Amino acid sequence: MTDLDSPSLPSLRTAGDSWHITESVGATALAVAASRAVETAGENPLIRDEFAGLLVASAGPAWARLADPGIAWLDGDEHGRRIHRVGCDYQAVRTHYFDEYFAAAAQAGIRQMVILAAGLDARAYRLQWPTGTQVYEIDQPKVLEYKAEILSSSGAATTAARHAVAVDLRDDWPAVLTCAGFDPGQPTAWLAEGLLAYLPSDAQDRLFEMCSALSAPGSRIAVEAFTMVVNGNRQRWDRMRDRLGLDVNIGALTYHEPDRSDPAQWLTDHGWQVDAVANHEEMARLGRPVPEDLIGEAITSTLMQAHRTGSAI
Repeated sequence: MTDLDSPSLPSLRTAGDSWHITESVGATALAVAASRAVETAGENPLIRDEFAGLLVASAGPAWARLADPGIAWLDGDEHGRRIHRVGCDYQAVRTHYFDEYFAAAAQAGIRQMVILAAGLDARAYRLQWPTGTQVYEIDQPKVLEYKAEILSSSGAATTAARHAVAVDLRDDWPAVLTCAGFDPGQPTAWLAEGLLAYLPSDAQDRLFEMCSALSAPGSRIAVEAFTMVVNGNRQRWDRMRDRLGLDVNIGALTYHEPDRSDPAQWLTDHGWQVDAVANHEEMARLGRPVPEDLIGEAITSTLMQAHRTGSAI
């Protein structure tokens, strides 16, 4: 069961909707990249994403302010700064978790990586991949175009063979992925980071079914499963709107069905061996604990990865 937010909050999503990078779900990718930029510029960063600041700033001055490592846009609002800092810490920790996941997959010999709803993910540029690695990025056409144009114009070079797969995950994406060169006979490392909440529950299950059907023995999958996106984040969105004029309202862009499948249970039931950790535990382990007085206002999620151990049911 998943309770992403207050069920009274109406969703702005419609069947077949699409977006540019500064619109709808695209804007959330910018907000996440801004958090990565903040982390990268800080002391002793957990992750390094030198491309995040460029990708965010290229969307406009207000977005550039959001990526300010000093969080100066919240000067005079100490509580707001603390809430936002916790949000940035969360993004840093989840990015670190999934970076390590890919590193382990590569170490195990997997050379086929698929990033579902890649957004402004720059792993094809910033991680050190073994020779022969293929990275497939699936997302809306305009989002992929924006990222490729900005990074290409800056002279950024990929560290693996990058394949942009422009297709909506609610459509027949396996066919488009295969046409892009994906080989279902080879082990794959899948990533669903910051994705599931933006899919209706039936689409989430279909996504897992398709990934399972395309996963050869030895494949892996990593997933971020939200439990709560609560008041503190709504306060962050309000501050972004009021201080920066940015409309980033994750609660209104996600789906809130009470009968949504639990990802860990679904994967376990369909032949995957799952290892999971609560995000607050991982944040504490990496030295970014959520302050006690902000726990009720912070994201609660589960970070998980799984190995394929049998046939899909």
